[in-house]
Amino acid sequence: MNRRQFLKLGATALAAATAVRYVPTTFAVQKPRRVGLIGTGWYGKSALFRLLQVEPVEVVSLCDPDSRMLNEAADMVAERQPSKRRPRLYKDFREMLRERDLDIVMVSTPDHWHALPTVLACQAGKDVYVEKPLATTVAEGRAMVEAARRHQRVVQMGTQWRDGAHYQEAIEFVQCGKLGKIRQVRAWAYLDWVGGIGNPPDRDPPAGVDYDFWLGPAPARPFNPNRFHFNFRWFWDYAGGLMTDWGVHLINLALWAMGPTPPRTVTSTGGKYVCEDNSETPDTQVAVYEFPGYTLIWEHQMLGGVGLGGRPHGISFSGSEATLILYDRGWEVIPEPKKRNLTIKRMVDPQDRDADGRRAHVGNFLECVRSRHAPTTNVEVGHFVSTVSILGNIALRTNSRIIWDATRERIVRNPEADALLRRTYRKPWSLPYLELPA
Repeated sequence: MNRRQFLKLGATALAAATAVRYVPTTFAVQKPRRVGLIGTGWYGKSALFRLLQVEPVEVVSLCDPDSRMLNEAADMVAERQPSKRRPRLYKDFREMLRERDLDIVMVSTPDHWHALPTVLACQAGKDVYVEKPLATTVAEGRAMVEAARRHQRVVQMGTQWRDGAHYQEAIEFVQCGKLGKIRQVRAWAYLDWVGGIGNPPDRDPPAGVDYDFWLGPAPARPFNPNRFHFNFRWFWDYAGGLMTDWGVHLINLALWAMGPTPPRTVTSTGGKYVCEDNSETPDTQVAVYEFPGYTLIWEHQMLGGVGLGGRPHGISFSGSEATLILYDRGWEVIPEPKKRNLTIKRMVDPQDRDADGRRAHVGNFLECVRSRHAPTTNVEVGHFVSTVSILGNIALRTNSRIIWDATRERIVRNPEADALLRRTYRKPWSLPYLELPA
């Protein structure tokens, strides 16, 4: 179909594509924002260097309990930032937050460390970019929302797809009504490149790692290389497996399209069926959410990559007139066989290196730091979508049907499940505002 025909089907669908590109225009009169990064692993450096690409920020501080990663990151920053200055280095982020020449804090730690640095950074008057998921529990997420509100801070959760042009096009089309009544949304992540991490024995931490500080508020455990760095995702002490790691990405898009109404009930099934290792989170999981007017289904599997239509991950919106399928390289509309023809296929330009929205995402955050507007994936949005993913895990872990009271942020008539909405911090760590609504 040509452009004119497409515009007739969804008049606003292409407008988003022109709005997403971040175009800096005020650098000549703006003092460079001063940035500190907590967590200097791959994701932390990736987001930080993307900030340097879109605006001449000054990286003044880095923090990590792993001295090797910390010094490697400092060398890379000194090489890449315009001033060529080597940032200050910290093991304890609380010391970093005392610095007065710090405007923005990026939190790229393991998930169990997202809440506390974000809350304390807000208290210290810093704006925050924190990776997804927002938190490991609903109570932590609520504390982060409360801190941002009380201290009037801009907080962006790092999941970039809301700022990608073709994602915006697709969501606009879902919302234009051409699909008819949407009764089912399905999101999936079938990833053959994760899982199977083996069974290494416990051992001493690597030289230069303050392992007790790395654990922080999490329970004290012997050091195991599988519980450290990237693979922390597969252990309940620190994260929520693929349900929160990739679920937040994809469920975020589903809820963006369908609106902010919370689910009524959640059920989930799954387990460790193919990964013969010491990980804890399920390698296979299905969660079913009952929303008013539609059902959302989440599916994931490790060590297997053949999802719907052969795609390893994506989202489908099933309407009475047609189904829209959205994935990383484009989107398409497939009509119901007995309905009028409505076939669309929109592919991302393979040469477009910014198609996933990462560059626009950090650009949106920096623009909101200036304007004091809410970013695309602000702390409220981050709390909502992270809560939905967390509830899927709670339903699985308690083998129960969750009845969700969104107003009170409590699970009804299920004390075991309700207890998993919060967690006990290991002493001496504590989190301000760590309370759920009465």
